[in-house]
Amino acid sequence: MRPLFAVGLVFAGCCSNVIFLELLVRKHPGCGNIVTFAQFLFIAVEGFFFEVSFGRKQPAIPIRYYAVMVTMFFTVSVVNNYALNLNIAMPLHMIFRSGSLIANMILGIIILKKRYSIFKYASIALVSVGIFICTYMSAKQVTSQSSLSENEGFQAFTWWLLGIGALTFALLMSARMGIFQETLYKQFGKHSKEALFYNHALPLPGFIFLASDIYDHAALFNKSELYEVPVVGVAMPIMWFYLLMNVITQYVCIRGVFILTTECTSLTVTLVVTLRKFVSLIISILYFQNPFTVWHWLGTLFVFIGTLMYTEVWNNLGITRSQPQKEDKKN
Repeated sequence: MRPLFAVGLVFAGCCSNVIFLELLVRKHPGCGNIVTFAQFLFIAVEGFFFEVSFGRKQPAIPIRYYAVMVTMFFTVSVVNNYALNLNIAMPLHMIFRSGSLIANMILGIIILKKRYSIFKYASIALVSVGIFICTYMSAKQVTSQSSLSENEGFQAFTWWLLGIGALTFALLMSARMGIFQETLYKQFGKHSKEALFYNHALPLPGFIFLASDIYDHAALFNKSELYEVPVVGVAMPIMWFYLLMNVITQYVCIRGVFILTTECTSLTVTLVVTLRKFVSLIISILYFQNPFTVWHWLGTLFVFIGTLMYTEVWNNLGITRSQPQKEDKKN
């Protein structure tokens, strides 16, 4: 029952989170910092009450290790959200971030000296081709949509390239953080809820450097039209409502993934998260009518098939089906 509940939380929380994020970004493309700050603050406050018992509970992993992890996590979160301000469309943002397997494999080979099977290399190649197709087609859209003048087209394309660079950097940094987290868990054991709290609480002072931008967007949010919240009947600026819902759904999403990781195998978690990303992509394309060509669909297909190939889902499903047959023979 808990696994089904967790799957429901993941789909309801993560998919609706993407909707509210896009509603925010469409109105104010540069609002990534205030969104990141609100998410970090909410999860940190919740963790302070329920995880560390108002600071009385000592961390199982030394704070100095969290300091390193937090630096990487904070950087990844800020850069990913800021990329949306650099001519990066939400569908491309989601597809590009699905390329985490590529970054994990590259850094795994370089840092951990890992070796993979030909099948895994082939799956990563498929993901790479898919991301390249989507990126290339998005680049053509950026230049064609900004064809009012040659100078404007070049400027839009330059910002788009910076956005791609930011996403690439965040992808590699996220993979490096994952490797560092993996080594910590091997040494000190898994403490996911504790890590969730410290990853969101410790970076809060870093937002001082972004205070001006956060304040400016808070002022813009205050000027948005009023919206009467259903059931409650309270009127509030609609941008603040979008932000509130984004923060709540982000928390629901994270909690769902956490429950899933404790109740299910890593294969199941990967499948659920991959399917969730695909559903979020469909919602973004259909609900917000984001431009998406046949080539984009082909690239997306390559990314998701490559991801499923990497997890060897068909092989694992084959094992689960053939297991009862072996037992029947013994009987």
